Amino acid sequence: MDSIALKFSIEEYQKIKEYYSSYSTGEVGEYLDFVAVLEGATIRGYVSKKAKRSVVFSGPNGHIEASKWGEVTLENKKKEEKIHIVDFGEQIGSDEVGVGDFYLPMIVVAAYMNSHQYQRLKELGVTDSKKLSDKKIRELGPILIKEFKFSKLTLPNEKYNEMISKGENLNSLKAKMHNRALNNLHKEYIDVIAIYVDQFVSEERYYSYLNKKDEPILKGISFKTKGESRFPSVAIASVIARYYFLLEKDKLEAKYGLEFPFGAGKKADEFKKILLDKVGQEEFDKLVKQNFKNYSN
Repeated sequence: MDSIALKFSIEEYQKIKEYYSSYSTGEVGEYLDFVAVLEGATIRGYVSKKAKRSVVFSGPNGHIEASKWGEVTLENKKKEEKIHIVDFGEQIGSDEVGVGDFYLPMIVVAAYMNSHQYQRLKELGVTDSKKLSDKKIRELGPILIKEFKFSKLTLPNEKYNEMISKGENLNSLKAKMHNRALNNLHKEYIDVIAIYVDQFVSEERYYSYLNKKDEPILKGISFKTKGESRFPSVAIASVIARYYFLLEKDKLEAKYGLEFPFGAGKKADEFKKILLDKVGQEEFDKLVKQNFKNYSN
């Protein structure tokens, strides 16, 4: 998978940072200025010691996002490090989908796998859901939910808006959902010590979001980016989450007789008027994530 690095002026960089602000994870580092996660693309902004600004676009749809801001050439494409599975044993892992989608809900799934089940995963060809076609996801989903233990949480957009209005943010909601899904499985497999989360914020930030007094906090988690390529349990969770995500899309389309777009890009903006005309403002407000820029565009 390629990543694309582009350099920008201060003005251009600020425009890009603002554009992706709705998708920001809040993660920062010494030179890392922002991280934004969309469906199929991760955007990272960097500011060097000399105040030079660059943005790296990665993921299956990284080239699409990069092409919005500059010319994509062989020179600014870099091959990403090849990542291998590092744990084949008993484990629990979690992943999410719908974070960057204006119309579709957030779903978090935690999945359990033991060492004897890994061969079955290889036979099925289970990898990160972003690397699989929707057709393949629909084939694998029913098999995985039958053969593997998992916990699924769905946050409808109406509930998402309610939580945001109470002071939550995208990452705090994700952290709470991951924690609950992982806890649900860990109660059943109490002896499992290998627990993985596809990292979206730092470990410290993740635990800072878990502030509900009545909610047990699962400790001992390993946080790794590209977790679906390192840990089979996260790959299972990734595919199951995407499968249920597609089913949610099917339900919306059956109910409203319209084809709902993924993401929050140009197609989502174009679809906005169609949906508004069909259902009216009150119903529309329940169907979308109101803190996305699409809502006020």
